[in-house]
Amino acid sequence: MAAPVQRLTSVGKFLLKRHLLTTNCVTRVRKRGRWVYKLTVFPLLLQLPAGPKRLLATQAAQQVALNVPETKVTTLENGLRVASEDSGLTTCTVGLWIDAGSRYENQRNNGTAHFLEHMAFKGTRKRSQLDLELEIENMGAHLNAYTSREQTVYYAKAFSKDLPRAVEILADIIQNSTLGEAEIERERGVILREMQEVETNLQEVVFDYLHATAYQSTALGRTILGPTENIKTINRGDLVEYITTHYKGPRIVLAAAGGVCHDELIDLAKYHFGKLPGRYQGEAPALPACRFTGSEIRVRDDKMPLAHIAIAVEAVGWSHPDTIPLMVANTLIGNWDRSFGGGVNLSSKLAQMACQGNLCHSFQSFNTCYTDTGLWGLYTVCEPGTISDMMHFAQMEWMSLCTSVTDSEVARAKNLLKTNMLLHLDGSTPICEDIGRQMLCYSRRIPLHELEARIDAIDADTIKEVCTKYIYQRAPAVTAVGPIEQLPDYNQIRSGMFWMRT
Repeated sequence: MAAPVQRLTSVGKFLLKRHLLTTNCVTRVRKRGRWVYKLTVFPLLLQLPAGPKRLLATQAAQQVALNVPETKVTTLENGLRVASEDSGLTTCTVGLWIDAGSRYENQRNNGTAHFLEHMAFKGTRKRSQLDLELEIENMGAHLNAYTSREQTVYYAKAFSKDLPRAVEILADIIQNSTLGEAEIERERGVILREMQEVETNLQEVVFDYLHATAYQSTALGRTILGPTENIKTINRGDLVEYITTHYKGPRIVLAAAGGVCHDELIDLAKYHFGKLPGRYQGEAPALPACRFTGSEIRVRDDKMPLAHIAIAVEAVGWSHPDTIPLMVANTLIGNWDRSFGGGVNLSSKLAQMACQGNLCHSFQSFNTCYTDTGLWGLYTVCEPGTISDMMHFAQMEWMSLCTSVTDSEVARAKNLLKTNMLLHLDGSTPICEDIGRQMLCYSRRIPLHELEARIDAIDADTIKEVCTKYIYQRAPAVTAVGPIEQLPDYNQIRSGMFWMRT
């Protein structure tokens, strides 16, 4: 948290502790060989109810707002955006958020974005791989990257005094990578081994299958790593073509958080990224359209001890007004694991039923957003004999969201969502990720008062209306792996997406 701009009153301290909250959306990204769940975080300042102390509370809220560091945004001549939040820390996180991921690939070059992420640390025209690693180690810094379906990110964590060196290294690896043939061949083997490891993680397998069936024959249906045959044939020309096509100024955000000076960051950006091209010679590549298809993929293997199942409906993109209500609905379903204590006392009704009826080993609700579409659903791990009951009760809870959710349940879900996200914003790295992602998704960082209004406007009627729109009578995408003999057939699952009225 930033150093106070001015001394807070006692009411201001109360507001800061109790009402500075957040909300989120979850995305899965590929990060140096493993899946990582990313949370898009939006700060909120809740509104106090009207009363005799309203004026005092308003004044205190204004004082609290002074303690929230400003997110400053500047656009360079070539279109590259520089965004930062200075919280006065002795450390900082700085990174490049690029509007380019596996969704911009085609069938022939699928896997190039992820391959390129691996090659970024294998040496540049100024530094060998050993020199790069030694420089980072000697700084006491961390350099990392990850690839998702719509974004590629390179970032560094370092002391604030090393910000110039961190920015220079980031600029070097994305503009001057040698992409040597020997390094490409070596990394090809690394990625192929990584793919074998992915196949042993059934959650990753199920979610890849879910995208493959939900967005079949479209860019979002392809995996981030790409097929084996592509990994074996991707060459230096493919990597260079991807860079020259997508790494343009208007599609890149230089984001920083922690102890950073925005003016210094602008000067560094101009010096190191000023020569990045800002225009396309022809037409800019369009975002490939992706249509949702209600369908299923089943991979039955009775030798496996547990069934891994995912079911999802089409949701909305980042900027759609129904995104926030769907996040609250996602929290209402919640998550549960056998290791949780007091399952029967959890707020999630599905968690209570799963605990009392021993319906599954675990489940988690998810809400994955992309630019113009999304997946809202449930992932669960069950024993073979409880699959049918788990699917039945899960769909019953979905129907309850559409028909009978109460205001008290919605209020509790909103509070839980905000609390979880506040706990997530515990350092410069998640804040920097939040800035970079919001700049790409919204071209701005959403202000507090706007999100306050959007959250406060959600009630039980809003949840019913939005869930009816996206869940009720909708054809879901279903994927299942393992001993799934007891999984109801697709038509039966489809019939569970509505209630017959008599």
